[in-house]
Amino acid sequence: MKTNYVLVDFENVQPGNLDFLLVGLFKIKVFVGQNQKISVDVAKALQAFGSDAEYIQIVGTGNNSLDFHIAYYIGRLAAESTDVHFYIVSKDTGFDPLIQHLKHQKIDCQRISSIADVQPAKQAPAAFPAKMEPNKKASAPPSKKAFDALSIAQQIAAVIARLKKGTKPGTEKTLRSFIKASFTKPPSSEQIGAIIKEMQAQKIITMSEDRILYGLSS
Repeated sequence: MKTNYVLVDFENVQPGNLDFLLVGLFKIKVFVGQNQKISVDVAKALQAFGSDAEYIQIVGTGNNSLDFHIAYYIGRLAAESTDVHFYIVSKDTGFDPLIQHLKHQKIDCQRISSIADVQPAKQAPAAFPAKMEPNKKASAPPSKKAFDALSIAQQIAAVIARLKKGTKPGTEKTLRSFIKASFTKPPSSEQIGAIIKEMQAQKIITMSEDRILYGLSS
């Protein structure tokens, strides 16, 4: 599974919210000018992503200082893992020559002008099993479906499938955001609470003050 990095040029684009990004599918880095401030709304939105999101305040105020910081992080992250896709959120066309060079180096990167344009990199379809027992279907994690179309067991299975793929939420607040983003038709607050209660009953999670402990097998 590709790791999707969203690198926000906050000097150039100030996103109103991050609701278009699904928790667990993206790692976000917001690059902020040396004398720039982040709004409370943006800070709260980043908190929903836990350790998958951070803001980076650049050093220096010269022309293109922030652009060079983004270029550095792309190089560092690409060296750490080849299975990555980068999204530079900026209206600055000065990034385009860098992006063309990265593509020649087989590094997936694109510039977009809005968070709303981000789409997670697609994976190759999984191979179909060579053999199947008669009258049995191959089991697979539930795909992202409308919440109301699933039973409570299927709803929990869908959440668990996503939990095993990425960073697990550390607080009840981030877990609620994670569950809400797991379905094409988001559940209500009461429905999310019912899922959390059932996950506790099944010992899938344990709530300890404001922390969550997981009892998931790998």
